[in-house]
Amino acid sequence: MPEIRLKKTEIRAENESRILKSAERIFARHGFRGSSMRMIADDASIPKANIHYYFSSKEKLYRRVVERIFTVWLEAAASFETSNDPHAALHSYISEKMEISRLYPDGSKVWANEVIHGAPIIHDFLTSALEDWTNSRIVAMRRWIEEGKIRDVEPRWILYMIWATTQHYADFAHQIETLNDDKALSINQWQQARDTVFDIIWAGLEPKD
Repeated sequence: MPEIRLKKTEIRAENESRILKSAERIFARHGFRGSSMRMIADDASIPKANIHYYFSSKEKLYRRVVERIFTVWLEAAASFETSNDPHAALHSYISEKMEISRLYPDGSKVWANEVIHGAPIIHDFLTSALEDWTNSRIVAMRRWIEEGKIRDVEPRWILYMIWATTQHYADFAHQIETLNDDKALSINQWQQARDTVFDIIWAGLEPKD
């Protein structure tokens, strides 16, 4: 009996992952209103009834997609809690954010499209989870300022700068590829971009003797 339960759990997890990946892709291309459960089912090669078995409505599926990419972003900022060295913490955070843009471009586009349109579906999410998360990072950065580890600048603007720069590589991937001889960035180019973003941001934060 335990083996049967384990098998069912594995199948459920695999199906949910498949659905969420297709949902990210469809929502990124067509937005919430332009997408349908049928489109997602076809992309995932799963019967539409199966989609409804796991997610009873398009809105619930959409919110799950948003929550998933936000969870990935939360994990990327773990360095703010695990390191009191701003150089190491910010390098880790920017590196993770760039990697998320490389590996989860559709999830980033879904988030960007939602916010651009006034966040009609996830406004409550922005005013709760995102606000709490942002405030906790601001507290950490202000502690670094008080300790003289970074320059006295408003942490909020630094966070916005990091988000705008790193997420550009996901949200405007087509533009970047067009300007890269119609080719996706190589791993080496991603590493160069990551290092450049960090070096420039750190140069503006590093305390001046």
